[in-house]
Amino acid sequence: MKLKIDFDFIHYAMIALAGHRFWFLPLLALVWIMFQYFLRVRNGVEIINLLTIQYTIIGLPLTALAIFFGVRVIAGELDERSLEIAYTIPGGSERLWLAKLFSAFLILLFTTIILSLSVYTLFKPFPLGMVYGALQDACFYMILAMAMGALFRNTTTGVIGTIPILGLNILLTDFGENQIRFLPFFNPHVFLEPSSSSTIIDGGFTSPEELLAWTIQNRITIILLMSFTLFLALMRANKRESMLDGI
Repeated sequence: MKLKIDFDFIHYAMIALAGHRFWFLPLLALVWIMFQYFLRVRNGVEIINLLTIQYTIIGLPLTALAIFFGVRVIAGELDERSLEIAYTIPGGSERLWLAKLFSAFLILLFTTIILSLSVYTLFKPFPLGMVYGALQDACFYMILAMAMGALFRNTTTGVIGTIPILGLNILLTDFGENQIRFLPFFNPHVFLEPSSSSTIIDGGFTSPEELLAWTIQNRITIILLMSFTLFLALMRANKRESMLDGI
């Protein structure tokens, strides 16, 4: 019975996060895939490589969706004037925040699968490890957007606070041309592609073993950053007086 109640709570959290038609959002991402297909394949604009797949074709819509979800986890309650009700939920407000975050993750996971299968079928095969990489990028910016929304107490301002960090990431990596192992968009698979011109700005690629070490370092670093950011976001959200000030 408890398991059923938990699933019901997650379902309602998903509705609060993305509306009753939350299932439509992953399908909406397919519009971007079809646009990219006709732009790049049908018209033959450019050769599709792993860098384009991760950054533009999969990464862009997935990250945009993740930021949308992230700012709505906590700041969405402020915009809808329902934050005070959230503090009265049995088990604490963290139960609601984490349920909404988990709901967003489920939608992102489903979207990632749909996008990956579409790209694999319409464009070209790619390593399955890139699926995890794309999902990791999205989860990082979702949690960052959640923290920004809680910090600024507004969804719009939360997005405005997240976009410069995303832009700095893109600027430092030059859309993936410079792979930096401690940033979310690190993609080790591009080094194994014969046509790749990517470089590591803090050292050259020497061997598959070193590349594996860089990949492990990236995964652990991003997980720790996400955990720390989530902890700070929940701490901010639990400051009831500050969060409710002016509402």
